Amino acid sequence: MASLIDSLIDDLDKENIEYEKLLELSKDKTSAIVKGDVEHLQEVFVKEQKLIDSINDVEKKRIADVADICNVLHLPAEEIKVEQIVGILEKRPKEHDALQEAYLKLKRTIEQLSKINDNNKMLLKESMDMIEFELNLAKNAVMAPQTGTYGKGAYEDQSMAGARGFDAKQ
Repeated sequence: MASLIDSLIDDLDKENIEYEKLLELSKDKTSAIVKGDVEHLQEVFVKEQKLIDSINDVEKKRIADVADICNVLHLPAEEIKVEQIVGILEKRPKEHDALQEAYLKLKRTIEQLSKINDNNKMLLKESMDMIEFELNLAKNAVMAPQTGTYGKGAYEDQSMAGARGFDAKQ
């Protein structure tokens, strides 16, 4: 059982390292968004995808370790989370403390990542709104005015249109 817990702690530590790398990339992404550096943003996206693939591999290993621990403890693996395993290990302080520390460290990293990603999402939305606004301005600047009464006979046309187009009795 101790080796399974050690393996789970190792997986959580590896996962945290990968998430910390992703956190740094997200901070880099924020900078690229603010600067409007699309090329750098694309590079960050490629690096992020590689890290996500690596995180998925570690995640599969962690899930397998949790399943093994559940088999030893005769618990349903589908319903058990690492936090619950930490609670089960309260009678074993050394393993409990080490697992709890690794779990909480990973949880904090993921919370930071979530905040930065929410910020990046907002920045991207604002950037897209600004681009749309600028496109609309450019489009409207190129278009001709929508009034058609500014020709040679504009004065006569307006007076005739007013007499025919509006009935004051209604």
